[in-house]
Amino acid sequence: MSWDLFCRKVKDAGYDGVEYGIPNDVAVNELDEAWNNFEKYGLAVIPQHYGTYDADFAKHFDNYAAWLDMVKPYKALKIDSQTGKDYFTFEQNKKLIERAGGHSRSCGVEVLHETHRNKFTFAAHITFDYLNRLPGLRITLDASHWVNVAESFLEDQQEAITLAINRTEHIHARIGYPEGPQVPDPAAPEWNEALQHHLNWWDKVVERKRSEANALVTITPEFGPYPYMVHLPYSQKPISDQWANNVYMMNLLKERYRQL
Repeated sequence: MSWDLFCRKVKDAGYDGVEYGIPNDVAVNELDEAWNNFEKYGLAVIPQHYGTYDADFAKHFDNYAAWLDMVKPYKALKIDSQTGKDYFTFEQNKKLIERAGGHSRSCGVEVLHETHRNKFTFAAHITFDYLNRLPGLRITLDASHWVNVAESFLEDQQEAITLAINRTEHIHARIGYPEGPQVPDPAAPEWNEALQHHLNWWDKVVERKRSEANALVTITPEFGPYPYMVHLPYSQKPISDQWANNVYMMNLLKERYRQL
């Protein structure tokens, strides 16, 4: 699908913007084309970092810094960053967080560190420690990963989830359940319990933001394709409609928070 067609579909569906997962090795002309179409259709943009995987920390740091430098010329609302590794030390991940902070100070675009498996924020209790030790740390809350990692709806980690909510500046609206990071269909009644847990967390973020001057709440419906979405055996057909799932979440949340 061309960027033009994609952005037209996004706009027609009622979205206000896009979150663009950008590989580390993307060509500059690809970025230029994407941003030209974002501007053409009046779409706000949140670049997403996800692709720095190096186990060697020095190389990892350099590649992460290079990604931040690559996106610096492009207008962005915020940056979502899947940062570091779960097996890096606190001090190593802290250096990456500090590099992101330097980027924010130099260009005025806040880098938010997404709660995500395999990254330094992979679990609620680990992120709780980082948030306590780094008062300036701000996050993208994707609680679906924590639900999966903890194999629970975090009922026994209220202190951790409360602190996370107080430091959240962006939300990923994926619905997780104890055995997986993404329910098959957020509209299906059998997944309502999982939906309600996530809505409760997001409501608290929105309520907190309402009390802040010039607050902007941003939410990305983030139901993904395979392997997030399980395929049917043998036929390999998706178990539900990914586009429809995200539009459902977008409409549900717009209506819910319009009322607030």
